Amino acid sequence: MNTDAASPAERADGLHGSHTDVLVVGAGISGIGAAHRLRSDFPDLGFLVVEAQENRGGTWWTHRYPGVRSDSDLFTYGYRHKPWRGPAIAGGEEILAYLDEVIAEDDLAQHIHYRCRVTGLEWSSHDERWTAQVSRVDTGEQLQITANFLWMCQGFYDHETPHSPTWPGLERFEGPVVHPQHWPVDLDVTGKRVLVVGSGATAATLVPALAGDAEHVTMLQRSPSYWLPLPTKHELEVLLEPLELPVEWRHEIMRRAYVQQLGKFAAASFDDPDSLRELLIETIRPLVPEGTDFSKHFTPSYRPWQQRLAVAPDGDFFSEMRAGTVSVVTDTIAEFTDRGALLSSGNSVPADVVVTATGFDLAVFGGIPFTVDGDRVDFTTRVTWRGLMISGIPNMVFAFGYFRHSWTLRVDLVYDVIARIFNQMREQDTSVVTPTPHPQDADMPLLPWMPEENFNAGYVRRSQHKMFRQGDRAPWTHMHEYDHERVALPAADINDGLTYR
Repeated sequence: MNTDAASPAERADGLHGSHTDVLVVGAGISGIGAAHRLRSDFPDLGFLVVEAQENRGGTWWTHRYPGVRSDSDLFTYGYRHKPWRGPAIAGGEEILAYLDEVIAEDDLAQHIHYRCRVTGLEWSSHDERWTAQVSRVDTGEQLQITANFLWMCQGFYDHETPHSPTWPGLERFEGPVVHPQHWPVDLDVTGKRVLVVGSGATAATLVPALAGDAEHVTMLQRSPSYWLPLPTKHELEVLLEPLELPVEWRHEIMRRAYVQQLGKFAAASFDDPDSLRELLIETIRPLVPEGTDFSKHFTPSYRPWQQRLAVAPDGDFFSEMRAGTVSVVTDTIAEFTDRGALLSSGNSVPADVVVTATGFDLAVFGGIPFTVDGDRVDFTTRVTWRGLMISGIPNMVFAFGYFRHSWTLRVDLVYDVIARIFNQMREQDTSVVTPTPHPQDADMPLLPWMPEENFNAGYVRRSQHKMFRQGDRAPWTHMHEYDHERVALPAADINDGLTYR
């Protein structure tokens, strides 16, 4: 790999026209993790991180609705190299503080440039480099940055435009209508009736948080979700506390415990879904208030883990139900009125505030247009190499985590493979690596990037038409489980399907 990066002094003079070895797009948990690995494993490589938002954190910066938290445990959501010291289920501010520690410990702040939105990425085989077109969000200034290698860490959904269905009469509603992705900082729900439309992970977080101030919160769902009332503290964590173990030991023990627990759930969702379904349903049955139509509101029609489980730390959602501050309605919206929603059943839900917790849409690599040697890239015609590169696109890797396990578990594994690729390029004195299907793979079918029988969340179904594809054989498949990839990725042949020159 070339190492002709701009010096820190040159970078200080401005980004426009600068060159770097590695350009990282995104300063969320994936981008900060990538920066850490570059800093620790390749200290002689120059790198820049560009981020469209005005601060770090990605999801944890843009999502500021009440109660925002991770629905994955932080022992596995946190980085492998950085022990998590707080409670297993943590809020957005705690996660941001954790990321700030990583940035400070690795002196990464000098490498991160905020309010820099990448608007185009162009690869030149002649120059063996990428050119990034960048727009300064605050000034409108147009910049160009060149890089030998591109590391995409922009996340997987559209940060700007959430998924917002249109309902008849919504314009007649007289109160605020808000989406959690764009939560107003001055919204006060004290003493008000709040209608939350949706029952996914966001609603599971938001509803109990609003219930503390609102007169009443109604969660309206089209169909039930599976719930998991996890304790904020794992029972093993409670046992370990008196032992005063080193932080690193405690972190590794808890990390392994959660990996094992989640692995059993994930495996059961395929191998014994009926038993898992019964376990999940019967776990929450005692938590639901008497008189609730349990079959209607809490018995999903799909296989467990075909969508993410709705996590209720210490059963907080159900505590609010029993207190009478939260209710669940399973129905669809016929139309909105000035003071609430009229449902298809003929019933109505009065409301002073409507929250559309209706999810998000995926954006392929942030919606950034790619060109390779002047040709626009159509990702729907290309397959992924092990879920971290794309066929025919040179010197580009990306971070994509798990849906059933913590995102970062996979990111750490992917970064190990990237490090092996970088080292091999050095050993071979090559500058370019490109995923290239074998001749015998020419007739390989282009399969959906995520088969719906595997995972069928709304944002997956809505986005299949614009996503890259996968094949029916290694190394052109992805979306495997952690138990498979924790073995398969470290053993992956980085010559199989990759060409170096």
